[in-house]
Amino acid sequence: MVPTVEWKDGAVRLLDQSRLPTHVEFVECRDYRAVAQAIRELKVRGAPAIGVTAAMGVALGAQAVADTDYDTFANEVRKICDHLAASRPTAVNLFWALARMKDTLAALKNKTIAEIKAELVRESQAILEEDIALCKAMGRQGATLIHSGQTVLTHCNAGALATAGYGTALGVIRAAWEQGKQIRVIADETRPVLQGARLTAWELMQDKIPVTLITDNMAGALMRQGKIQLCVVGADRIAANGDVANKIGTYSVAVLARAHNIPFYVAAPYSTIDLNTASGADIPIEQRNPLEVTAIHGSHPVAPEGVEVFNPAFDVTPADLITGIITERGVFKPADLARAFRA
Repeated sequence: MVPTVEWKDGAVRLLDQSRLPTHVEFVECRDYRAVAQAIRELKVRGAPAIGVTAAMGVALGAQAVADTDYDTFANEVRKICDHLAASRPTAVNLFWALARMKDTLAALKNKTIAEIKAELVRESQAILEEDIALCKAMGRQGATLIHSGQTVLTHCNAGALATAGYGTALGVIRAAWEQGKQIRVIADETRPVLQGARLTAWELMQDKIPVTLITDNMAGALMRQGKIQLCVVGADRIAANGDVANKIGTYSVAVLARAHNIPFYVAAPYSTIDLNTASGADIPIEQRNPLEVTAIHGSHPVAPEGVEVFNPAFDVTPADLITGIITERGVFKPADLARAFRA
């Protein structure tokens, strides 16, 4: 796969996912404000990828801070973190990565500013490499749940494009495919930004994994016909009680899966688990531009001008609808997740 995000020649280089699948283009961010803007504009998206990108944004911003006094320098870097934190509110990986970069900054107080700048770049790279390793571990854990001959439904994009590489939900699918299991994937389009149609279908086709694209309102009919045996999705934040925030429409898929006795799994790394948030009711849900709903790609109107629009980017799936949560440590019942990750 083309790298989703990388540190290259002193800049943060992003695959512009807003241009896929028709154009494979890259954005070079040379200051942290450009990184924050890229996150807001969905040029990079997916909770793990946002976290990695934010970490690189901190490292990038730190390089431009001219102060040589540690306290002044650190205060400027924390302001950079605050700016990046304001880019998107729901994906907890963003805040996890920023906290990790701030912890690194605090631990380097006795180093020179030049050494701190270099170490912040190294830490952002460590976060990227860890994310890929976590995704592959999740893939191995989750692949045991998929059997040859099954068809798996996924919602939105939780693949290599949503991470530093390999993917969470698609990492599970990818691992099963690499094990030689003959499977098929159904990707729903995922309105209104069409991450399933534009990104998941494209990504699976690159790997030659059989995929069929459907509209969002077809899933129930296919389940009733026995054409779907398993659902696997990603997550943007998992609360301590096992409630999961993910792309809008995930809850609908989970309800349909329960009605048809189809297992519904969530795949996510430890950085997506937010033990400080008690339940899904406490997860902030991002509201996005109405133009995403009233026009395709912002340029092809599909609704009357001036119509009122409600456009939450995410919804919350209650823990009792989730069969299991696939992590790098294993597959857990939602109620057991907090105990496992507090240890």
